[in-house]
Amino acid sequence: MMLRVLLLSLSLFTGLVNAAVLQRPVSLDTGHGELYGSMLLPKSAQPVPVVLIISGSGPTDRDGNNPDGGRNDSLKRLAWVLAKHNIASVRYDKRGVAASLAATPDERNLTLDAYVADAVAWGKQLKADTRLGQLIVLGHSEGALIASLAAPQLDAAGVISISGTARPVDQVLRQQLSYRLPPALMVRSNELLDSLKAGQVDNDVPTALQVIFRPSVQPYLITLFREDPAAAFARLKMPALIIQGSNDIQVSVDDARVLKAAKPDAQLTLIDGMNHVLRIVPNDLKRQLASYKDPQLPLAAELGRSIISFIDGLHTR
Repeated sequence: MMLRVLLLSLSLFTGLVNAAVLQRPVSLDTGHGELYGSMLLPKSAQPVPVVLIISGSGPTDRDGNNPDGGRNDSLKRLAWVLAKHNIASVRYDKRGVAASLAATPDERNLTLDAYVADAVAWGKQLKADTRLGQLIVLGHSEGALIASLAAPQLDAAGVISISGTARPVDQVLRQQLSYRLPPALMVRSNELLDSLKAGQVDNDVPTALQVIFRPSVQPYLITLFREDPAAAFARLKMPALIIQGSNDIQVSVDDARVLKAAKPDAQLTLIDGMNHVLRIVPNDLKRQLASYKDPQLPLAAELGRSIISFIDGLHTR
């Protein structure tokens, strides 16, 4: 009987928490296709801060899930952490991804500039909403670069980079692939990277490299490789927070330190044991990969604490 009462109490508490947060779909007409997202808005008599959450590379959706990598709900869970601390958020499917696929159905037409323009348009829509206060732009992984490029156009109150690289992405790919490819494929991979860095497509892609260098994605990679994330981060005039996990198998702590050096007034939070999908996971490849497909794993607690403290600090500026 006592267990039943406890479970009922927990259920009522959860219901009360959710009732205090408005969940609703949102959309954005960009003039070049409609984009779709999700808003979490805490009920409040006063405007609340809002975080625009930008997901990472490839077909990663608004929740942080990738059809190739599995469902982990990292960004969805982060949005709920924020909501329970009176911080609103909008997370969205980028054009060409998930519900926003129709905005750019052919990936040959995707560009980094379009992603940045979309983020700016989302930000302007949020700034016009009287229920919302300060706008913070948060990007995860490749989304961190988009956040850095979009924030100055929005006069954002703050920028948060989570697992964001400091190096041009072609350099990151060279390093990642060097750990995985046999020598002959690594030579061909480097040739492809050289061509794309020079702005040239190369359609001679071995089957084993198609997932990364398929001809249809090469125009996007050309636009991505032009950007220097550390330089973009250095140009930011508003407060910024860098968050990086020590057990991230995709982006290194060294990248976070280079971002910090590029903008010395930025806050840097290094989270021991956190990986790329924002969970505390040992440096064991099997367990790392399993975490990419486990939405039940809790987020690293220090992640939420760091973001909330940063946003709270913006009120005093």
